[in-house]
Amino acid sequence: MPNTERLDTALFNRRTLMCVFTGFSSGLPLYLLINLFPAWLKTEHVDIKQIGLLGLTQLPYTWKFLWAPFLDRYGIGGKRLGRRRGWMALTQLLLLASIAILGCFSPATDLPTIAALATIVALFSATQDVALDAYRRELLPDAELGLGNAVHVNAYRIASLVPGSLALILADHLPWSSVFGITALFMLPGFFATLLAPTEERQAEVPATLQAAVVEPFKEFIQRLGPWVAVETLLFLFLYKLGDAMATSLATPFYLDLGFSKTEIGLVAKHAALWPSVAGGLLGGLWMVRLGVNRALWLFGLVQLFSILGFAWLAGVGHHTFALAMVIGVEAIGVGLGATALVAFIARTTNPRYTATQFALFTTLATLARAVLSSSAGYLVKAMGWQHYFWFCFALAIPGMLLLFRVAPWGAQTDDNARADAK
Repeated sequence: MPNTERLDTALFNRRTLMCVFTGFSSGLPLYLLINLFPAWLKTEHVDIKQIGLLGLTQLPYTWKFLWAPFLDRYGIGGKRLGRRRGWMALTQLLLLASIAILGCFSPATDLPTIAALATIVALFSATQDVALDAYRRELLPDAELGLGNAVHVNAYRIASLVPGSLALILADHLPWSSVFGITALFMLPGFFATLLAPTEERQAEVPATLQAAVVEPFKEFIQRLGPWVAVETLLFLFLYKLGDAMATSLATPFYLDLGFSKTEIGLVAKHAALWPSVAGGLLGGLWMVRLGVNRALWLFGLVQLFSILGFAWLAGVGHHTFALAMVIGVEAIGVGLGATALVAFIARTTNPRYTATQFALFTTLATLARAVLSSSAGYLVKAMGWQHYFWFCFALAIPGMLLLFRVAPWGAQTDDNARADAK
């Protein structure tokens, strides 16, 4: 069990502070695509089936492992920024520009252009995530991995309040082009933090060739765990947040269908999601230090699992502000805790020598359901109705929990059983 001194040290240093900015910069464009983008389309009278299909614009998140080796092999920041921070700074500027441009078009007349631009935002965001994840893995010493990743996830969740709360409130008073422009400016804190960020604790070796950057990470992962355990691990990463991803993929259109205004959703999300997210993220990190990663996956996963039922309950209740606050608050805690445990598991499973490629592969599987399967959510909602759809999402979450018996048994040692010896 980690001692308290290590924990106190981890709480107050530049490395942990940087995790705030990596999380916020990572979460902002993603939640723009998950929350603000479908709300914009819904209010412009785009059909729910089309909104669901436009979830396919998030496909770059599922393919980022293909170009992650390129980021491992080549740097663009020179000696001052280095490989990781150079890519971080570039993608943050590109995201600022592309998000602002996205809001300049009309869903009524420019839907194909909007779909293309949303895909570009997802491409820049996914590339930023590759660099951010690699940087964070190399920045944090082993003793700070759990808490540092918890801080990252916490900030990631807080970032959702910009497109999911502030932007929705502004949308009732400003044109959409201004809303997207203001949202884009929130990429600036991450950009300036990148320029001032501390140097990595340990820097991965630069692969000698691009071929080595592609082949070696996959070869090392399979050899380290063995083929069967490697397959089980990859399957677990895909399934653990499947139900949650499906349930939240059309959350904002669901609230709008119940009769809530954009301002109501924004205000309730601000108050009901902020503090549960902050408390859940920080407590999750602290509890994980005590529990270990394996037990955290079990306990946090159960909270995440049952938080899905809140949506089914709200579908039965209808337009009720307190009920909406309850659902958003519980979802913020459950999803935040589940994501905290999963990110720590991914970090533990990653070999520091192949940070970008392996981290990209693992997080790709964790987001695959959201980007691919959630595109069918609109059709499922039309066929089932909202309440039955959320019960279906609850059932989808169960297989991932069952795989914990194989990949993270409750009583097993949670030392870095999946981490390679990088010494």
